[in-house]
Amino acid sequence: MAAISIIGCGSWGTALAWLLCNNGHRLTMWSCFQEEVDMYRQFHQNTDKLPGVLLPEDVVYTTDLQQACAEKELLVMAVPSPFLRHTASSMKPFVREGQRIVNVSKGIEENTLMTMSEILEEEIPQANVAILSGPSHAEEVGRGLPTAIVAGAHDRESAVAVQTWFMSPVFRVYTSPDMRGIQLGAALKNVMALAAGIADGLGYGDNTKAALITRGSVELARLGRALGVSERTIYGLSGIGDLIVTCASMHSRNRRAGILIGQGRTMQEAMDEVHQIVEGVYSARAGKTLADRYGVDMPIVQAVHGVLFENKSAAEAVHELMQRVGKDEIEGWE
Repeated sequence: MAAISIIGCGSWGTALAWLLCNNGHRLTMWSCFQEEVDMYRQFHQNTDKLPGVLLPEDVVYTTDLQQACAEKELLVMAVPSPFLRHTASSMKPFVREGQRIVNVSKGIEENTLMTMSEILEEEIPQANVAILSGPSHAEEVGRGLPTAIVAGAHDRESAVAVQTWFMSPVFRVYTSPDMRGIQLGAALKNVMALAAGIADGLGYGDNTKAALITRGSVELARLGRALGVSERTIYGLSGIGDLIVTCASMHSRNRRAGILIGQGRTMQEAMDEVHQIVEGVYSARAGKTLADRYGVDMPIVQAVHGVLFENKSAAEAVHELMQRVGKDEIEGWE
């Protein structure tokens, strides 16, 4: 039984708290919002973002980062990606040498194009950083539905430690050394989910969804090759696995936001209505910048960027995607 803190009390942090408590660990949860801490202390659940997932009465809730970090075997970073750097910087004085931290948020920082683990390693250089990612909606993990996910780390010992803490009869954890590849898929699948939602909002069907998922995986693989990540990662749980679940499920905040944009809402209106951080909006900028920097053809990412930031209508973006010059699916014609 380990002493573990979850930094961030959103839906994913709550679902993982439920899982870890069921695994017998002692949990502390940190939020920067006193009203959120008060909600958990009163109701033992996130009544706003994940109602019905009840946590044990002995879970500790706090707004004090020092208390959250002190004497913990593991810190789970579950804050939304746009706020990761600030939170990590605030934590640094309280993190001991060699402290294990596992990041579970998904994104690429817009300004630096750094992954979440790279941000943590820059802000808290004394920490031992790992990641956990894959097709895993909080709504289903919190109900104990079977889920498979992947833990990434620089060394096998760290990955196996994360695997051991999280593994359960309903939560299967694989390990991988490809931290960059795992995080690339985790971030950019949110862009594809926005595209899938936009297509749904425009009234398109299953054919369109299948095309977006399939060609989206090709774009991930192209960028992955340019960045030197393993193609097996792109076609694994954190790549194609996360891409499928995020594009197909109404649990996905990115897909829900995309539906609203396809129906005519602005980006800001969609984010306000979803009432959660839509990380694909931030990843769309980072994805386009990466594609431009490495000379990688990523038309779906570029189309989503056009809708979000270039005043392009959703219908126009789809028309341009469909009217591009014909190409081979598989190279090798003689």
